[in-house]
Amino acid sequence: MKRHFQIRVFGRVQGVGFRYAATKKARSLHLKGWVENLPDGSVGTAVEGAEKNCWEYINWCRKGPGYSWVEKIEFDEKDPVGYDEFRVKY
Repeated sequence: MKRHFQIRVFGRVQGVGFRYAATKKARSLHLKGWVENLPDGSVGTAVEGAEKNCWEYINWCRKGPGYSWVEKIEFDEKDPVGYDEFRVKY
């Protein structure tokens, strides 16, 4: 069953390769969606795909890549919208 989650990641998550690593992780899990830096210094991301893979991505967001420091994450489940790829939004 396809699931959709919108996620906000707070902490030292900009300027540390978070978007690149999130894209790599999402694609490795066959998830579709996006990731972007937000004006408040957090990172926003949305993923759609198999439930197990979505949860693996959410758990990855709790840690982030090597140089990041994740203070907290927030996420909500939404209705799937049918993304066709995973991309970085600018």
